[in-house]
Amino acid sequence: MNNIAEGFERGSNRDFVKFLYYSKGSVGEIRSLLNLAKELKYIEIETYENMKKDCLDISKQLSNFIKYQTDKLEK
Repeated sequence: MNNIAEGFERGSNRDFVKFLYYSKGSVGEIRSLLNLAKELKYIEIETYENMKKDCLDISKQLSNFIKYQTDKLEK
């Protein structure tokens, strides 16, 4: 969320897209941490599965938004 806000405040669409990619990378980091938490038995499998699904959904949403913003740049 903070990456998206920072990119938006930069005032250029190119910077905004760059920070959307940073946000997508952060979602990947969260998925990695979820895997670690599951392996170390810090979280239940059901919690892991739910949070992993949320991460995948957010990643897809970010991908679609990046495509939308990139298409705007090309016009």
